Amino acid sequence: MAVKLRLMRMGKKKQPVYRVVAADSRSPRDGRFIEILGTYEPRAEPSRVVIDNAKAVRWLRNGAQPTDTVARLLSQSGAMDDFKSGTAS
Repeated sequence: MAVKLRLMRMGKKKQPVYRVVAADSRSPRDGRFIEILGTYEPRAEPSRVVIDNAKAVRWLRNGAQPTDTVARLLSQSGAMDDFKSGTAS
């Protein structure tokens, strides 16, 4: 099973809030997921990113592939730095 770290859209029309989730790459965008890793609120000023770095690093170590946007969010939260340095916070 190929696991991807990706965004899942939530919220009202024209007011998106996203969950960062670990999901099977074959499941639909807003469909089944394995675990919630955090949230992303792009409409907040400044945009709000809340990610559990320990969970994200664990999934990355197990071979999960982040999408481009999630990779950028993980870099902002510091999870990519933890993953590359080999430590978990």
